[in-house]
Amino acid sequence: MSDGASATSGRTASRAEIDGISVRVVRTGAARDPADLPVVVLHGWGAHIEAVAPIVAPLAEQTEVLALDLPGFGESDDPPEPWGSEDYARFVAALLDRAGIERCHLVGHSRGGAVAICLAARRPEMVGRMVLVDSAGLRPKRGMRYRLRVAMAKLGRLLGLLGPPGRRLQERIRGRVASTDYLEASEEMRATFRRVIAEDLSGLLPAIDKPCLLVWGERDEDTPLWMGRRMEELLPDGALVVVDGAGHYSYADQPALFARTARHFLVEQPRQVSR
Repeated sequence: MSDGASATSGRTASRAEIDGISVRVVRTGAARDPADLPVVVLHGWGAHIEAVAPIVAPLAEQTEVLALDLPGFGESDDPPEPWGSEDYARFVAALLDRAGIERCHLVGHSRGGAVAICLAARRPEMVGRMVLVDSAGLRPKRGMRYRLRVAMAKLGRLLGLLGPPGRRLQERIRGRVASTDYLEASEEMRATFRRVIAEDLSGLLPAIDKPCLLVWGERDEDTPLWMGRRMEELLPDGALVVVDGAGHYSYADQPALFARTARHFLVEQPRQVSR
C-alpha cells in the first residue's frame, strides 16, 4: 500500500497496485479484542467506497475495516481484460496478501457478494465469517421478455458491423433493451458486465463451510428474495435475515438495523465464542 493520498469522507484513502492495476483503498478502525478479524467490504456493480459507507462506518467503530474501489469502478483502474467474479476474487486475495491480512471477515453487496462467494470457496483459509447483502451469484429466472431483449441486442451487434449507419442503429437498440448498469459502463467494462451476469455460482455455495449471514431486502427487484432463500438452502451454515420494506440496498434502506445485525454477527459473536 502506498502512503496517504487524499482524504475521503473523513478517512484516509491510499493507493495499492497489484499486477499493474492501481486501486483506491480505505483502511479504517482498529481491532479491540484478540478475537477481532479485519472486515473487508466489497461493493456492487457501478459503486465505490462511498456507496458502502453505511456498512463501513458502524463496523469501524468496533474493529478494523478495509474497503476498496474494485477494478473498473470508482477511482481504480479498469481490469486489463473482461473479468468474472473469480478474477475479482483473485485480485482481492492478492490485495489482502499485500496488506498483510491473512484472515478476515467478508461483507459483499450485490456483485461484491459474488466476489465474496468465490473468495470463500477458493481461499477458505482467508475467510472467517461472511455477510452477503442482496447478493448476486445465482442465475436469474429468464422469461420470454428477456429472451426477446437478448435477440435484439444480438441484432444490434450485427448491425454495428455495417459501418456508421449500423452503429447508430445499434446504439438506438441498446438504449431500448440494455440495462442502466450496462449503458453507464465504459465499452471495456461492458464486456465484464456481460460475463458476470451470465455466472451461476450455485455450485460453489455447498463448499463454503463458514458461518454466513444473508441480509436481503424484502422488495429487492435486482436480486429477488428467492435468491436469498436459495442461497440459504445451499450454504452449509447460512441464515437469512429479511429486511421488511427494503429494496436492493437493504443496508442503506435500514442502516440502523443493518449496523446492529452486522456488528453482532461479525464482532460480538466471535468475541463471545473466543471467551
